[in-house]
Amino acid sequence: MSRADEIFIQNCKDILENGVWDTDREVRPRWEDGTPAHTIKKFCQVSRYDLREEFPILTIRRTYLKSAIDEILWIWQKKSNNIKDLSSHIWDSWADESGSIGKAYGYQLGKKYQFPEGEFDQVDKVLYDLKNNPASRRIIAHMYNVADLKEMHLYPCAYSMTFNVSGNTLNGILNQRSQDMLAASNWNVVQYSILLMMFARASGLEAGELVHVVADAHIYDRHVPIVKRIIENPRFAAPKLIIDDSVTDFYAFTKDSFRLENYQYNEFKDKIPVAI
Repeated sequence: MSRADEIFIQNCKDILENGVWDTDREVRPRWEDGTPAHTIKKFCQVSRYDLREEFPILTIRRTYLKSAIDEILWIWQKKSNNIKDLSSHIWDSWADESGSIGKAYGYQLGKKYQFPEGEFDQVDKVLYDLKNNPASRRIIAHMYNVADLKEMHLYPCAYSMTFNVSGNTLNGILNQRSQDMLAASNWNVVQYSILLMMFARASGLEAGELVHVVADAHIYDRHVPIVKRIIENPRFAAPKLIIDDSVTDFYAFTKDSFRLENYQYNEFKDKIPVAI
């Protein structure tokens, strides 16, 4: 069993066995038929993944690596807030007629700010500091800009990354305000593991630990039976992630710069309803 399977199963069981239902209050999300989408949740789940040991992708169900990478590149590399720059349709429900999701995600990372060293956006400032100030405890990229929240079609769920260099190892903390465990938990872990590896490679460092902190880790009411089936699936060993050795520029990575070797997983044919 992969470490990602072990953590996902443990976190889901913790929610199902010890979580709190919100059925006693009004909630914002709705199912497609208009029914309120209630959840059972745990406050502040913290998970650690050592990328030197294995790549943290589920085997109890498939996580689509290329699609996950495509989205993280859309946010952090293209710094886009328009779904026309994205290959998948996962953001369609939050886009307007022009394709924009408002001043969210990539828009925030692409905004320029004046620093003592010059003008940078947040991604380029991280790259600069990793190369020039690796001992800094201030290497953070943040997308929860209060001034722009009213112009975001969806507040950022995964809203910040804190980077920390220990010796020659780059570690990171992903902070997330909200996590739909079935639809997006391992998806985000895979994405930000790849992102950490990209920053490490571009900075001449080794990717170490990704720590994932989720304030509100929840399972939707209509997802509960699906989650219960998935966590009983057979498990396999983690696959090996292969990264194109020729790429060292953060902006030169593509979704094809990464591939999995010996990825075994259980087929997953359930349609996951999404609450909006």
